[in-house]
Amino acid sequence: MTGTGTTLVVGATGTTGSRTVARLVAAGHPVKAAGRRAAPVPGAEPVRFDWYDAGTHDAALDGVDRVYLVPPVGDPDPAAVMLPFLRRARAAGVDRAVLLSSSAVPEGGPAVGAVHRELPGLFDQWAVLRPSWFMQNFTGDHAHAVGIRRDGIIRTAAGRGRVAFVDADDIAAVAVHALTDDHAPGTDLVLTGPEALDHDEVAAVLTRVAGRPVVHRGVTPEELAARLTGVVPPDFAALLADLDRAIAQGAEDRTTDTVQRITGRPPHGFREVVEREWAQR
Repeated sequence: MTGTGTTLVVGATGTTGSRTVARLVAAGHPVKAAGRRAAPVPGAEPVRFDWYDAGTHDAALDGVDRVYLVPPVGDPDPAAVMLPFLRRARAAGVDRAVLLSSSAVPEGGPAVGAVHRELPGLFDQWAVLRPSWFMQNFTGDHAHAVGIRRDGIIRTAAGRGRVAFVDADDIAAVAVHALTDDHAPGTDLVLTGPEALDHDEVAAVLTRVAGRPVVHRGVTPEELAARLTGVVPPDFAALLADLDRAIAQGAEDRTTDTVQRITGRPPHGFREVVEREWAQR
């Protein structure tokens, strides 16, 4: 990796942002850790940042030449706030941007897919990370993890559809390369774990690790959307339910070699990650 200027990490206390900050700091790169509360992050400069408050943007961008972008959570139209910020970033001297998207959202697709489409025209150096669903959804603060700890139940509309869940640590490792290598990838990168599992198989692994029964219970996409509407806006709940419908139809049943190709090591497996993170709770 080469020496770099300062990286602004948006969502610096989140699942991938916190890991990206930690890896950048460990490698000696200067980092501005952006969040709504400018929370202290070891080794990084904390800075307040709110997608919906343009008054926080200039200070966050001061002295920055590259950005890691986590879209606003739960917003079905993130382009409305992200694109004005990205134009401001380009004018402020940022020349490299790495965007967190999703394997389920292609360029020009819904939500962050619109930002993906515009990124190459805004920055000379860029990459879009399109990870599969996070392994940490089953171990952290996600609704799945809460349901597992409380009830021993995973509820999805994914049926027997398989997903090559990916470790957030692997996403961060790829992000750091995309931010600091001589040249950014200049493409989108679909990131997966080493194997595709359905949610019954996920439940079986969790049962062994947790030492108590965990089961997968299927619901319809409509039922899932209704359950999620109490947590996220209705439009976003409907989008998430449609993603489960796509999983059931086989949309995520694939693995890629991207983590190995970018980092030089294989991606972490599901049981390995669950054992690691369950022990930390």
